Amino acid sequence: MPGKRLIINATLILGLLLAAYLLHRVFSRYSLEEVMQSIAAIPVSRLAAGTGFAALSYLCLTGFDWMGLRYAGKPLSYLKAAIASFTGLSIGHNLGIAALSSGAVRYRYYARWGLNTEEVAKVILFCGVTVGIGLSALAGIALLVNPGDAANLLHLSSSGLFFLGLACLGIPAVYVLLAATVRAPLKLWKWQFQMPEVKLAAGQVVIGTLNFICVSACLHQMLAAQGEASFVQTATAFVLANIAILLTHVPGGLGVLEATVSHVLPGAASIGALVAFRVIYFILPLLIGLPVFAISEIVIRKRKTASSEKHADQTADAQAQPL
Repeated sequence: MPGKRLIINATLILGLLLAAYLLHRVFSRYSLEEVMQSIAAIPVSRLAAGTGFAALSYLCLTGFDWMGLRYAGKPLSYLKAAIASFTGLSIGHNLGIAALSSGAVRYRYYARWGLNTEEVAKVILFCGVTVGIGLSALAGIALLVNPGDAANLLHLSSSGLFFLGLACLGIPAVYVLLAATVRAPLKLWKWQFQMPEVKLAAGQVVIGTLNFICVSACLHQMLAAQGEASFVQTATAFVLANIAILLTHVPGGLGVLEATVSHVLPGAASIGALVAFRVIYFILPLLIGLPVFAISEIVIRKRKTASSEKHADQTADAQAQPL
């Protein structure tokens, strides 16, 4: 256990150092005044549209949890699923290693609402698979529709990108096929994975892809304010950035996202656009999620205290009654 904790801490430290290096590479050529002027140049209409797409993305993410609870056999109301999902992911997106950080927050909620550890793990696994499927689907679409920008970063031939795009699209297709045909648990090493019903699997493909489309649209609104990046180009850059983020586990993709997008779209990725995107998609949800989580902790603790005091009073009254 101490060794595992040391590895996790070392990984986080290395991630933060990598983030600092990448941020220095991206921001060092700009002054603070230039950054602020670049942000101020983004029209209010673009900022509003970007905020709307970010909200739609988080709405999709609440659907991950809503379906995941049904997969785990513990369906809860949409409101409960939405609170746990938004609070957990608004924090997890900024801390990094979202499956663990957001999973810990989700566990706090779901355990109170009657789920055991295994059932919460199923919800988190379901959501993680949905993220992977959605990213794979959008990656396949981006590679097939816009191979040029991907080739600049991956250094693959057109035929290689074509087959890679087909492979990415094949992953969600095979997943739905397995959900429709396989009922016995799938075994991966020492773990077992029960495929969801085909309706849930199809829902994962649809809502997972929509989520990444909405995030790409949010980023595109920022980039298009000062550059000429198309939506397909932005989606390609965002997919590649997410792959890099998943590989590095840098908290919030800090520096990795900015460096990747700047590399893929050097003419369109203004520093103000990248900063504005991070504020809209990462910082604003965090400023909402943290107070919601804190308030819920206080409310639950007060309810527990009141319940304990009531139980103690009832016990004292029962003991005081004559036989």
